[in-house]
Amino acid sequence: MEARLSPTLKAVSDAVLAVAAGLSVDEVLQRLVDSARELSGARYAALGLPDGEGGFRRFLTSGMSDELVASLGRLPRQHGVLGAMLETRTAYRTQDIHEHPRFRGWWPAAHPDMRSFLGVPIVAPPDVLGAFYLTQKLAAPDFTDEDEELIGLLAAHAAVAIANAHLHEQTRELSIASERNRLALDLHDAVSQKLFGLVLSAEAAAALLDRDPAAARRQVTKLGALAQEALDELRALVFELRPPELERDGLASALRKHVELLRRLGPQELELVLGAQLPAHAARDREVFRIAQEALQNALKHARASRITVRLGSEGDRLLLQVEDDGVGFDPEARELRSRRLGLTSMEERAHRLGGALEIATAPGAGTAVRLEIRGG
Repeated sequence: MEARLSPTLKAVSDAVLAVAAGLSVDEVLQRLVDSARELSGARYAALGLPDGEGGFRRFLTSGMSDELVASLGRLPRQHGVLGAMLETRTAYRTQDIHEHPRFRGWWPAAHPDMRSFLGVPIVAPPDVLGAFYLTQKLAAPDFTDEDEELIGLLAAHAAVAIANAHLHEQTRELSIASERNRLALDLHDAVSQKLFGLVLSAEAAAALLDRDPAAARRQVTKLGALAQEALDELRALVFELRPPELERDGLASALRKHVELLRRLGPQELELVLGAQLPAHAARDREVFRIAQEALQNALKHARASRITVRLGSEGDRLLLQVEDDGVGFDPEARELRSRRLGLTSMEERAHRLGGALEIATAPGAGTAVRLEIRGG
């Protein structure tokens, strides 16, 4: 048992790390079902999560080829033994699944015959979140007490991994919704004002065209400048909606492109200082980039700064990001600022997800410095 316990603990650890790395629920579940099949010595394994309507919202398999899975058609329903395992907190195993009282021989023609069976519910009291289904024990006619205990341990931790993965996805969805709301406000506050200015300048130019051609020409020149400003702001907003391919460009290159774009939007002097870089890490780099975007957005819109400096680098295994301005500063504890315009909470939540520390040094009239430090790369 001890010899096999270590692989089980490693499978559990891998699942927890998968959640921490920001993998999707499906990726976490696939790792779990693959581990369950390997640990139990089964030919086939599946992990099902019910949808509350008699079906499965997720049903992942291991040991079946993509062609075989495709030939089986739609996701199974919660009938027979599949459903029975979702109605109990007790594991069930048998040498021949055909003998189970709820077995129904409804399998599609392409479905492989299955005899030995081990079912283990995934429980997070008071609910049954799903179940492991393992069939066709290799090199033995039946699953053992040891198999049941090992998969039971994996199922207990799978419940935690599933819950954490769902929380991670919900947090990500809330962050996306918050960002889209902010971008909608930016479109209304900035771009719509520019477009309104375009309309007024066009009307003025039309009115002056016959009686004062020189004044009309000045309005047309103003029209071109306003149009260019509106185009630049739209490009910046689109850039935030569709950030660069960080895996392709790298964090430093993506940040450089963003700074170059922002330089065209205002009179502030914007400097980027790049130091030694850590190896790429997609989940980390995505969050760091968003924190940099948010800090820059705050400095450009609210600080009334003449100079903004962005520093990105590393010391040992620590990633360091700092966005500093010489603007008017603010009270970081002021609730009205957090709720109305500054993404301080969003930046803090992102830093927390990365296991990093975010410091905001500011005071009214003293400028602002946002500093992010992440250990372990």
